[in-house]
Amino acid sequence: MDDLFIRGFDIRWNEELQDSYVYQIPAIANIDHFEFKSNITFFVGENGSGKSTLLEAFAVACGLNPEGGTANYRFSTYDDYSDLASAIKLRKGVSKPKWRYFLRAESFYNVASALMTKYNDDGKMQDLHARSHGESFLDFIQRADQPGLYIMDEPEAALSPQRQLTLLIHLVKMAKKGAQFVIVTHSPILLAIPDADIFSFDEGSIRQIRYEDTESYQITKMFLDNREYMLKRLLAEDDDE
Repeated sequence: MDDLFIRGFDIRWNEELQDSYVYQIPAIANIDHFEFKSNITFFVGENGSGKSTLLEAFAVACGLNPEGGTANYRFSTYDDYSDLASAIKLRKGVSKPKWRYFLRAESFYNVASALMTKYNDDGKMQDLHARSHGESFLDFIQRADQPGLYIMDEPEAALSPQRQLTLLIHLVKMAKKGAQFVIVTHSPILLAIPDADIFSFDEGSIRQIRYEDTESYQITKMFLDNREYMLKRLLAEDDDE
């Protein structure tokens, strides 16, 4: 674990956070400490379980823009992130990352726009809007070849299954070079990365689970193995409403 840039973090709960909505998220409200043990860590859970809220706060605590980008990106199209970041105290490793990046699928358009208008001083940077969302998204990720700290929120959102496999290969290669990834995902493809740690935010707590115990894997497998039965049952239930 000595080679990890961020070994973990502590949440210093205080009076200022008592009225925050994060107290209404059980998985977050019940945690004081978190440790990273692998170069690739996944956060999983149902929508609203708190995984993206914690990831965003962690990214901001690491000095990154809440909408995404590197540590140099300072733009805002909205301001609705929680005050949880101010309560997070990082436990850093021996080495300092030379590159830090926060990637969010939902605000990548804004990041690409800022990249072209604010950080393209020589005018030589490729226009990411000239390609499809998925193509530009993957191309942008693959440019990140420095062994730094990468925080990603649902990177699979714009990617086909084939492109998710491409991303999987890139993540593994970068992790072997020393990069550290903290990723929120619903992708059963990405979650299959060997030796990655998976933490579930379901059932009101944050706990480490096996790949086969993730809902992403179980539901996908159940559907593919029993497609006709599942469709018949689901659509019959829909007709009964």
